[in-house]
Formats: sequence, C-alpha cells, structure tokens
Amino acid sequence: ADDPPAAIAAKALRVNLSDLAAKGAEPFGYLMALALPDDWTVEWLEAFVSGLAADQARYGVTLLGGDTLKASGGLTVSITALGRLPEGAIVRRAGARPGDRIFVTGTIGDAALGLALRKNADQADAWRLSPDARAHLAARYLMPEPRTAAAQAVRRYAHAALDVSDGLVGDMQRMAKASGVAVRLEAAQIPLSTAVSKAVAADPAAFELAVCGGDDYEIVAAVPPEYVGAYLVELRDAGLAVTEIGSVEDGEGVRILGRDGAPLAFGAGSFHHF
Repeated sequence: ADDPPAAIAAKALRVNLSDLAAKGAEPFGYLMALALPDDWTVEWLEAFVSGLAADQARYGVTLLGGDTLKASGGLTVSITALGRLPEGAIVRRAGARPGDRIFVTGTIGDAALGLALRKNADQADAWRLSPDARAHLAARYLMPEPRTAAAQAVRRYAHAALDVSDGLVGDMQRMAKASGVAVRLEAAQIPLSTAVSKAVAADPAAFELAVCGGDDYEIVAAVPPEYVGAYLVELRDAGLAVTEIGSVEDGEGVRILGRDGAPLAFGAGSFHHF
C-alpha cells in the first residue's frame, strides 16, 4: 500500500508487456480496469497517471479503453496488453524439442529477494548485503524491466518461450509439460546478480527463493542449436544479457543439477495464485 503510485502503474503495465515479448509480439496498446478505494485522492491519481504516461512513451503503447469504478476492498488495477505479430508466428510454451538449448535473459531471483526484504528488512543483515545491494533488489522488485527488445529474436529463433513470472523452476515445468519433453537445468549456470550471489553465499537457502520466487520478468527460451548463434547476436545487439542454462531432452519434468551433478529438489518450484 505504501508503494509510489507511479511505480504501481508502471509495474502493472510492464508485467503485461513482458508476456507479449515472450510470445514474440510487438506491443501497441492496452486496456485497463481501475477500481479506486473510498480514500483515493487527486494527488494519488495524478501520480499514477504520470507513471502510465511515462511508460506509454517509453514502450510506444496507448491506453485504448477500459473501465473505472469504485472498489470496496482496496485498489485494483487490471491491465490487458495488446501486441502484433505475423499470423501464425506466435511463440508458445509448447514447442520445445529434444536438443533445444535453454537460454534466459538477465538475472534470476532479484525481485523475489527484494520482496523478502520488503517483508523483513532484518533479512538484509543475515544475507550480509550492502546498502547498494539492498537498493538493487528493492528496485528489481518494484520496477521490473520487460524484455521487449527480445521479441523479434524470440519470434525468429525460439521453438518455445515464456516470461519468468512465477519462478524459473515452476515456469520451466510448465514449458516441459506443455511441450511433452524433459528439461535439464544447470544450477551453476543460472545467472545471479552480485546482490543475489552475496545472499546465497551467506545463506544457501536463498538460492531456492531465487529460482522459485518469481517476479523476474526475464524471458526463457528453447532455441534449436542451428539458431543459437543468431539468437545470441541479436539479443546482445539489443543490449540484453543472455545465458545458456540447460537443454531439452526426451522424457518429462525438470531436473536441476547442482555443482556436484546431483539433482536438487525444490518442492512446487513456483508461486501459485490459487
């Protein structure tokens, strides 16, 4: 409730733009349903609108319509983003094939640890985090960066893709199930920021939170070997970091191998809404 209104607006829009990028689509507009509580103020709404306006300009999208109403149970913001791509070109989570290699943009776990710090500030001392590291994790939670610049590369080269919203492990389980394949991930290859790496070094249990917590909004893609070079070049030319973290195999489910080659177990592996 104490998040800045402009940041609430930006996050609500950005998490939906992230979904479009993972499908290979270029965003052009969005619909919004905004339910305001009894204690809303003009100042709050002006700040909220300024956050939307800034991101509309940044990502080239327009508010096309929606609805406004009164909320009895607190603020509700619901956004549906709309994008374009050539007919039949959508990249689904189903489509990964044995032999594909798994790549992910950016780093994993920053937002999950940032949320943990919002809930318990003392955790920063247990993780031995510097003020800069704390600020980095907080920012990654509050203001995600949708990888819209990856959309064309995903569309051209990936057999399957999704954005990491509910946790890397759980989202890979969804891709594996939808594609009818198995996925093998190398824990040591999963990209972690300096802040998350420090937390994991101080508390190995933080690694599970990082790979299962979600809110990363990075794009994970299954790319056939013959397109790996082109995929990497295009993403890096777009200014995006990208890391190979595993491969697709025959079978089912997701295996995550530790540094010793032994499989790691993480329970459900992701956040579940219901």
